[in-house]
Amino acid sequence: MLREWPETIAIRPRHGGVTDGHVLVIPKVHVADVAEDPSVSATTMLRAAELAAEAGDCNVITSRGPSATQTVRHLHLHLVPRADGDGLLLPWTTARPAER
Repeated sequence: MLREWPETIAIRPRHGGVTDGHVLVIPKVHVADVAEDPSVSATTMLRAAELAAEAGDCNVITSRGPSATQTVRHLHLHLVPRADGDGLLLPWTTARPAER
């Protein structure tokens, strides 16, 4: 565990993540996705934003539903640190970040 708040935890992904410093921010109560309980989602985003302020450039990502690539039915936010030329493509982009 990287950080813990009364309602939320921050951990590293089990298999290391997609970039160095990748963090998952997860509410302690069960919420299936971002739309199920807006107050839990808002608090979880608040905690992710606190970590993002420390991380610098990053993506903060969550998915809702299988068509949107949600594979774990528990709300979680990915905080993915980024750097110019890191080569990591988001699913909906076709150009590398430095090429846009």
